Amino acid sequence: MRSKVALGIWLLGISLAWMAVAPADLGVSPLVDAQGAAVGWWQLRQHVIYVSGLWSIGLMALVMLLALRLPLFDRLLGGMDQVYRLHKWAGIGAALTAIVHWGAKESSGWMKALWGRAGRPEHDAVLPWLTDARGFAKDLGEWAFYLLLAMVVLTLISRLLPYKHWRILHRAMPVLFLALVFHAVALMPLTFWALPLGLLMGALLALGSLAAVWSLAGWVGRSRSHVGRIHAVTVLGDTPTGAPVEVICAMPPSWPGHRAGQFVFVRFDAAEGAHPFTIASAPHALGNTPEGEPLLRLVIKPLGDYTRTVHRRLHAGQRVDIEGPYGCFHGKGSRRRQQVWVAAGVGVTPFFALLEARQPGRSSKGRDPAAVHMHYCTRDARRDPLLPRLQALCAQAQPPVPLTVHNEAEGQRLTPQDLQAEPGPLDIWFCGPQGLGDALHEHARGLSRWRLHRESFAMR
Repeated sequence: MRSKVALGIWLLGISLAWMAVAPADLGVSPLVDAQGAAVGWWQLRQHVIYVSGLWSIGLMALVMLLALRLPLFDRLLGGMDQVYRLHKWAGIGAALTAIVHWGAKESSGWMKALWGRAGRPEHDAVLPWLTDARGFAKDLGEWAFYLLLAMVVLTLISRLLPYKHWRILHRAMPVLFLALVFHAVALMPLTFWALPLGLLMGALLALGSLAAVWSLAGWVGRSRSHVGRIHAVTVLGDTPTGAPVEVICAMPPSWPGHRAGQFVFVRFDAAEGAHPFTIASAPHALGNTPEGEPLLRLVIKPLGDYTRTVHRRLHAGQRVDIEGPYGCFHGKGSRRRQQVWVAAGVGVTPFFALLEARQPGRSSKGRDPAAVHMHYCTRDARRDPLLPRLQALCAQAQPPVPLTVHNEAEGQRLTPQDLQAEPGPLDIWFCGPQGLGDALHEHARGLSRWRLHRESFAMR
């Protein structure tokens, strides 16, 4: 929800700044005058070109800034997953408004055929030193638009490309943005540089350009990156194929520590790039190595091309690059609400950390943790390698955490209606498949007594 509100505020701010410098009557009435000149239609086309262009480049600047993974955005939006959600929809919005911008520009042909050139406005004056670059800026913007559209389509149809190939292609986005910045600066009317629009767009284009250069230099997340090593690798299951893999990482002295429920970006292979994984251990729960290195646990479920092979790729002593920690999935809430944790499959990993933080001797200082009821969804309880550990942690927690297991092999599938039996207003913390999360979200929207917290993380 925060990402939707942020996107709306961003577009509204650009729109209000444009309205402050636009003509009061916009010059669109009447659309066709008594002499048959389509003065109003030409003016309307001009406004559509400008507003859609401002929206598109403004959204692309937002995309560039969000890609920096700044802690400020993490806090404002309530988690890095929401940052990536806003990043994705801002990119889609930039492409859609670019289509409107391109369509309005190309509409001149049929407008001439209908009404002729009468009433068509002259080209607006631009920055004097860029007047001669108008033609080049138009051509550059058009080709950048085609490439942007292709990249957004490939992002949406993510199965067309393996992740590592998509990641390399996605790194071209800053180059496209810089090309479109030149297009915008060279073609933006001189009157638009007046306050407040000039200040707003100048700041967005400058900050977005700095972010693009930062990204191209490979400095994203640099201040929060740590070089550790793999301490141990264990396959959790009878067979390596399809079984979760537990990876214990030894962290360097620069590691600042984490809070239960947070995640990190992990890179085992430079060619593959970083993937987000939840830290499946509470702070200090695993202790340190004999050399004094703090340990943390990752549990990796084989879901994609790369993660299906990690049990063969990883070994003790191997270098691992870890960026973070990030996230606000802390599993806490108001004591006036019943806390309900819902996990499915590998979505149980943040709850491992939250439950470890509730073990005897590890509870946070001050008041005792709020009571929690946990629901865990599994395909087959008898073969689930994660369930025994979950049961032990729930039983040993202080206070104990009641656990309800929904075993799909026996026809036990959790539905939102199953949670309505919980007493009082609910704080629901969910991590698991998108389908179940969406079902809980839709159900919660109509119930003011439910609050749903989820990390709907997607890299693309």
